[in-house]
Amino acid sequence: MKRKSDRSLGMQKPINRREFIQGTAIMASAALQPCMLAAATVTNVGPNPLPDESGRAAFEYPPTKTGMRGSHPGSYEIAHALARDGAKFPEPSATYEHYDLIVVGAGISGLAAAHYYQKRFGPNSKILLLENHDDFGGHAKRNEFHQSGDMVLSLGGTHNLEWWKFSETVNAFMAEHGVDYEAMRKQMDFAYGRDAANGQAMWFDEATYGVNRLVTHFNLSAKLTSEKIDEIPISDAGRESLKRFYDSEPRLEEWTEAKAEDILSSISYPDFLRQYGGLTEDAVQLFDKEEHGSWGLEMRALSAAEAIWEGYPGAHLFGEGWSEDSFGYPVAMWPDGNASLARLMVAKLIPHSAPDVTADNVAIARFDYSALDRKNANVRLRLNSTVIGVDNTDRGVSVTYASSEDGLKQVSARHSVLACYHSIIPHLCPAMPDTQKAALKYQVKFPMILTNVLLRNSEALDKLGVDGIACPGRLHARLFLFKGLHTGGYQRPDNANEAVSLVFWGSISPPEDAIDLRSQLRGSRQKLLELSFEDFEREVRTVLDGLLGPAGFDVSEDILAITVNRWPHGYSYEYMQLWDPEWQPGEAPHEIARQRFGSIAIANADAGASAYTHVAIDQAYRAIADLPDETDGSLAS
Repeated sequence: MKRKSDRSLGMQKPINRREFIQGTAIMASAALQPCMLAAATVTNVGPNPLPDESGRAAFEYPPTKTGMRGSHPGSYEIAHALARDGAKFPEPSATYEHYDLIVVGAGISGLAAAHYYQKRFGPNSKILLLENHDDFGGHAKRNEFHQSGDMVLSLGGTHNLEWWKFSETVNAFMAEHGVDYEAMRKQMDFAYGRDAANGQAMWFDEATYGVNRLVTHFNLSAKLTSEKIDEIPISDAGRESLKRFYDSEPRLEEWTEAKAEDILSSISYPDFLRQYGGLTEDAVQLFDKEEHGSWGLEMRALSAAEAIWEGYPGAHLFGEGWSEDSFGYPVAMWPDGNASLARLMVAKLIPHSAPDVTADNVAIARFDYSALDRKNANVRLRLNSTVIGVDNTDRGVSVTYASSEDGLKQVSARHSVLACYHSIIPHLCPAMPDTQKAALKYQVKFPMILTNVLLRNSEALDKLGVDGIACPGRLHARLFLFKGLHTGGYQRPDNANEAVSLVFWGSISPPEDAIDLRSQLRGSRQKLLELSFEDFEREVRTVLDGLLGPAGFDVSEDILAITVNRWPHGYSYEYMQLWDPEWQPGEAPHEIARQRFGSIAIANADAGASAYTHVAIDQAYRAIADLPDETDGSLAS
């Protein structure tokens, strides 16, 4: 097969996509100087930035940035210098700023911690939030597109509010911020592409399978027919093994419940498919990336029990019925994911940044970023500020951070909450007990990617009758049209002539020789950081050319913008059957890791060992409750 040239794929087109201003990465060295910090921020803007009412250009409004987002250039280099290379930094300059609370990280949990601090210690508490990215929200990243003439919103990270039942704490929190998730569920018509005319689909690419072929009404979790299996471009032996597997009568019914639990929890799902499903290697490969989006892992990292519980086939071998679609739990979603929830919190904490924002208009509101760090305000949010040290003192805590604007600075507070990810905390607090640092390092994160492609229209996808497609041979495991969301005041016409966001969702496959879970995650993380924006652009153009080209899509003309949200440290660590023991209550790493250290508390989804927004909120509540109150003599140094 002859590979298409970059020119034929439209790589030369001047869309709003590239890093037009290149910053110089921070290099780790013992002689790191404050002047180098000025190079830490990279601005990603197109040639025609959108001005706001005051005439400021788009690069001053982070949600409108395209190109490389998520862990963007300038957001992680200093942390890597600290954690990876043990960089020694010069003495910081004292600012003589003193607060009641300093929060490290302005994601969902960090913002929630500020909210709960005001409730416990008073609404006039002085709070500083330090955030290493150029926008607040953490993984709840807002992506705004304006290239089509109006605003199109899309997902940059944390998707939705999903759970069967939230805690009383979370329910009260949502009510305080005006969030009615039952009403939100009624205002959305979105199911990750599952409800399209031709159902779920799988696309087989020419580079991997020798042919470009779209197979509609194709869902590996449903009972596939022989006719559908015959459309799959794998070996004859592979197709026959799939037919036998999906048509199998129960043959493991004699297993006791104890035997089934023991075996299924001790082998990977691919091994189960080989040993008990009789699938060939090319048939097993179809499943490899099925959990790239939901878990950020290859299927080889999941036990057979975990995969079957997720809805993948295998239960029928035990006499269980087929689950046609495991997507049946309650979900509420904004058109920018949970970025709208972060915006509601910021509007409440810093009212002058968005004075008229409510839950009814939060998705379409424009925030005044110049007001986030206003002198004398009760709550200040300082972006592009990477914390490199947090220490207990006689007065509470001392916090050192690096900023592209301020260099190395030191601030102090009565209390601090670390709402950053766990594995960086030992480097911020080297005085912590070794047992706690080991527990913090145990909880590595799972990488994830959300690449948003603004299409001129959805005509080609509508012609094919598909909204969501699995791509087992490509970098992104799945893609879906992001439409049907009318929450937070956002309204988009649902017709084929309007610009729409197509979301590419997944992770990065680890090196083949990465056996244990942590080597898999390290390998995936490194590969993700090594990919340039142009690598991602070339990938999505290649996929759309092969997938939609036959339906009239012009890959060189019909792509208006691309935003890559890469998260090398993505999903919080959730314990896995193949890799983690069962701990006694109070002895699990996340329980040890989140213990208060003097005047420093810890709040994030890692602290709950669960990658959900409601967990981040619950953990923020717990962290603030953990903080000492000097009036009862409990302040520790």
